Amino acid sequence: MPRFHCSIPLQSGVALALPDAAARHVQVLRLQPGDALTLFDGQGGEYAATVTRMGRGDVQVQVGAHVAVEREAARAVHLVVGMPANERMDWLVEKATELGAASIQPVAAARSVLRLAGERADKRQARWQAVAVAACEQCGRNRVPVVHAPLSLADWLAALPAAPGDGLGARLLLSLRAGSRPLAQAAGAALAVHVLHGPEGGLTVQEEDAALARGFAPVSLGPRVLRAETASVAALACLAL
Repeated sequence: MPRFHCSIPLQSGVALALPDAAARHVQVLRLQPGDALTLFDGQGGEYAATVTRMGRGDVQVQVGAHVAVEREAARAVHLVVGMPANERMDWLVEKATELGAASIQPVAAARSVLRLAGERADKRQARWQAVAVAACEQCGRNRVPVVHAPLSLADWLAALPAAPGDGLGARLLLSLRAGSRPLAQAAGAALAVHVLHGPEGGLTVQEEDAALARGFAPVSLGPRVLRAETASVAALACLAL
């Protein structure tokens, strides 16, 4: 059954017009009055619904029963990623969403090829958030991970709160430096994890040192050097599946 994210709050028994993005998707699929679909608004669970009207520019639905189903990972994994160039960030956001990322923070580091600011940054953030929504529709997630506005790595680290000391969180830095522990071992039983890694070319020694000073521990995914987007997928597969 087709699934659609609804950007307005849902309630059983209510008739409503779908938001533009969802309505366009329904129209592309050529659904007709009487066809069933599933809606979710990101607040938890999903709703059965039925198309009641297909207009030229709008789609009306009747919202049915709420199903309190969740498909989130047991551990909240927050990715902090040095933005890869070209369309690789789109791919990273899509796959990270499918694998259960709780949030994604794009950062620009010293070796970053992609650098964003102003209106260009706003447009990319909106695009990446839309990619996350589409991935949720496909994979069955009912909570959409937030794709935060791009920041410089220095600014993001400076705004980071003090490292948690309650055993419920971990800060892990993907690193090739000697003494890095295996990722899963370092994460232990932490219920929330921030995973930081660099762009193409990795982070500089100075950037890694700055992260370590903010409570990050160096960890490894093994002896091979992975692409930036592959590192995110591998870390999530290890921590969230």
